Amino acid sequence: MFNGFSQAAVDFMWGIRFNNNREWFQAHKPEYLTSFYQPMTELADELLEFLSGRRPDDALIRKVTRIYRDARRLFGRGPYKDHLWFTVERPAGTEETRTGKPCFWFELTPEEWSYGLGYWMPKPVTMAKLRARIDRDPEPAERLTRRLNRSPEFTLSLEEYRRPRSEAPSKILAPWYRAKSFAITHAEPLSEELYGRAIVEHLKTGCAFLLPYYDWLQAVDADPEPDLYERKRKP
Repeated sequence: MFNGFSQAAVDFMWGIRFNNNREWFQAHKPEYLTSFYQPMTELADELLEFLSGRRPDDALIRKVTRIYRDARRLFGRGPYKDHLWFTVERPAGTEETRTGKPCFWFELTPEEWSYGLGYWMPKPVTMAKLRARIDRDPEPAERLTRRLNRSPEFTLSLEEYRRPRSEAPSKILAPWYRAKSFAITHAEPLSEELYGRAIVEHLKTGCAFLLPYYDWLQAVDADPEPDLYERKRKP
């Protein structure tokens, strides 16, 4: 059971940020495991249990990131991350299907915590399917977008194309037509609720709000490819 993070977890994150080397990490590895990785795993397990109860047919799994950076992608940085995150998502069957699917996530950094729902590196065809789905029936997307715009908790965060891929059927839906990838997110500075079970209820309440977006996005994979659909409709 998750009982909260501790100041030791925050101290470790700052420590590895300023001492990002093997010697420091090895000396503080027990702190990493007990104060950082273990509670992160416990929190992931609780959120997985909650979401699996809401979507039992999806066979959801959780993944907690490793602290070790990919040696091929260091780009001058140290070998360790100074933050951790986990995802709750449907399992991927093959290498080709590990991207372009919605997932719930939570992340803890030295400065803040955040969570939400988004795509991890969606393929262009996935976003094209989403736009085509909106074109066919814009009302569900408009309803969900209005609901999101009224939320005091979440915002829509986009990685945008330089130009919209095609013309949106209404102004409120324009952000989806600019999106190369996106996430529905909440972020805030480190707060007291992280140090106890209050964060569990916070995440459950937020993820319950996000479930209709998960369902809407999850259905996109089964849609047919647009097949030049957008090319004919470019503004």
